[in-house]
Amino acid sequence: MYVDNGLVIASLRDALKTALKARDRVAISALRSALSAIENAEAVPVEDSSLPLTGNEHFAGATAGLGAAEAVRKELTEADVLAIVAKEARDRTTAAEEYEQLGRADEAARLRAEAEVLAKYLAK
Repeated sequence: MYVDNGLVIASLRDALKTALKARDRVAISALRSALSAIENAEAVPVEDSSLPLTGNEHFAGATAGLGAAEAVRKELTEADVLAIVAKEARDRTTAAEEYEQLGRADEAARLRAEAEVLAKYLAK
């Protein structure tokens, strides 16, 4: 189960709802990507998982019981979340520069606009 651990995540989720209602494709893309990156950072690698692998006669390595396949997610600090958002913004800026060099000004402008959406959460 996912629990918001800070104001940044709550702000990103609220902004996504607003962007969806407004059909703001640039903001939707940037916010979904940032939230996905945050959720991926919280995921526990399979080899670190504390899941019991009991197995049964039908499925090798299957787990048994209600919630047996649940793993505790990593707790990210506010600094961790901000670092992820900053990386997402930086990646877009870098890609925009590359698109600009290739003569793809339309894609570069879209990526810069996405980076600006994310930069709003770094200035807080």
